[in-house]
Amino acid sequence: MTGRFYDEWQIGDRIDHPIRRTVTETDNLLFSAMTHNPQPLHIDAEAAKASEFGQILVNGTFTFALMVGLSVGETTLGTLVANLGYDQLVMPKPVFIGDTLRATTEVTALKNSRSRPDAGIVTFTHELLNQRDETVCRCLRSALLKRRP
Repeated sequence: MTGRFYDEWQIGDRIDHPIRRTVTETDNLLFSAMTHNPQPLHIDAEAAKASEFGQILVNGTFTFALMVGLSVGETTLGTLVANLGYDQLVMPKPVFIGDTLRATTEVTALKNSRSRPDAGIVTFTHELLNQRDETVCRCLRSALLKRRP
């Protein structure tokens, strides 16, 4: 277990997650197929080439899921009760095949759970950056975490 318990977090805690991930064509194609997303910008090289981007765009829901996944090891692994919600999701820059992405996290709010005295709610701001340090995805994640036993 590498995640932290609720009472181990402080507002302002920041993590630069160590795992980076280069997005492959297979990642994008499989994710689009598994989620039944037929958007030509994601799966049709010729259609994407004719678009304003000139190439395939990585499926945005894959981008979002990767950002959250890259954060789990140092935030909620082994301490999560449940994710309560994701807010203010933005994708200010596109992601392309071959981009290498990394995630950062900052704790922006802490709240004791009213219904569960053994847990609390942490609000994380997750950000995903490409190899040019451009933000490609950002959101708030509210997670119900166990308190230290």
